[in-house]
Amino acid sequence: ANVDVLLAAIEKFIPTPKRDPNKPPKMLVLRSFDVNKPGTPPEKLIGGVIGGSIVQGKLKVGDEIEIRPGVPYEEHGRIKYEPITTEIVSLQAGGRFVEEAYPGGLVGVGTKLDPYLTKGDLMAGNVVGKPGKLPPVWKELRLEVHLLERVVGTADELKVEPIKRKEVLLLNVGTARTMGLVTGLGKDEVELKLQIPVCAEVGDRVAISRQVGSRWRLIGYGFIKE
Repeated sequence: ANVDVLLAAIEKFIPTPKRDPNKPPKMLVLRSFDVNKPGTPPEKLIGGVIGGSIVQGKLKVGDEIEIRPGVPYEEHGRIKYEPITTEIVSLQAGGRFVEEAYPGGLVGVGTKLDPYLTKGDLMAGNVVGKPGKLPPVWKELRLEVHLLERVVGTADELKVEPIKRKEVLLLNVGTARTMGLVTGLGKDEVELKLQIPVCAEVGDRVAISRQVGSRWRLIGYGFIKE
């Protein structure tokens, strides 16, 4: 009852953003799967599936896509990340297979990737788009920081202390989650060296958490600066 009134109120106070389908597509990866059952013969194996939300543009079956930062590999004892490209072979949105997918809701993208690369959410935190059209990959970040007055999620009302040099913080950028070592401080700015690189635009919002006791607690947010 009154679902139409509820939807009208949502549109009034939280209007649906205007989307430009002609912009280069960008999708934030939240999950990834190997959908093959144990014992499947090699000739019947299905490529890896990635799932997430399209935030701009559109994806369609047959598109060549790039995934950044990509897959980790070891070189001279150090972990590096390499972007990978593949092809979309299927799209699923709203519980049905479609030829094109747009922003809004979750999308499952069937690919030609080796299922080993997508099992157990290994692709979570990546960004998908057209080759050469994705945002840069950052190994270090400079943030414009806005700290909250109180730590979020604690029983006691703890005041947020200033960020300290050499402190390790937890950062959430889109669907990516990484640790950042504070290497520099300025007025309302912080520089961090990242444990895992992230693919993001200048101006993107970053959630900042600090370890309080045995849990990570939200203490503020920031915006990526050049």
